[in-house]
Amino acid sequence: MTKPASSPAAEDERLIHVRRIHRRDLNRVWEFLKKVFRDVNRETVEYQRPRSKKRFLEVYEEEGVEQLLFEVREGSAQEIAGYAECAFEITGTDNWMNERYFAKHDMRPLFVEELAVHPDYQGRGVGAFMLEQLEHLARIRGCTHLVLEVAENNIGALKFYRKRSFYRLDAAIFMAKKVAVDSELLPPRALKRPRPQDEPGAPAKPKRAARRSSKARGAERKVTSAPPPLAAALGAGSGAPAKPGEEGEES
Repeated sequence: MTKPASSPAAEDERLIHVRRIHRRDLNRVWEFLKKVFRDVNRETVEYQRPRSKKRFLEVYEEEGVEQLLFEVREGSAQEIAGYAECAFEITGTDNWMNERYFAKHDMRPLFVEELAVHPDYQGRGVGAFMLEQLEHLARIRGCTHLVLEVAENNIGALKFYRKRSFYRLDAAIFMAKKVAVDSELLPPRALKRPRPQDEPGAPAKPKRAARRSSKARGAERKVTSAPPPLAAALGAGSGAPAKPGEEGEES
């Protein structure tokens, strides 16, 4: 059976419902976020959505984080019109924020981490309703400000927020300077010339132990080649002992 088309009156009577997200909604919301940001400028997407799906799923388990789902219901069908995520303290991804800045200005902010509206529902009051819900939540939780981050090249979002009394914080100004960085790896270095004894074809220098052994053998050869002391006393070629008194007569 074909479902009859909705009349303009019935279309105007459709309501936006807000509820907290459940675990069963996580995959569906992630697909919704990918669809919402698909047509946005690539640089804006990379800047605003650095986290992965794994990180998105981890946020659900964290304390102090609210994840709100805005749905348009028609019968049993439920279509996601918007998603908002906020935190009551600075999270790990908000390292650009300085707690001392807010303390100095007596601010107790509610940090808006995500605010996404389905393209089919943009310009129909969904975003305004989402901000109104977040402001209401901040008020009953004792917060004094809504604080959010938006890319400077997201002109539509900037216009939307400024129209609703958002102003630019000094702490939200990002500045960068290109730094001349040397390579992590050192440049090539000249190889030292080899020592003379190490040149190819040169005889290897004997080791210290081998030199000591050679000296010992040389000393041994000198001792064995020297004439015996007795032969030196008798004289070369004389086989008879000297007679008593001959030595004195010669002298």
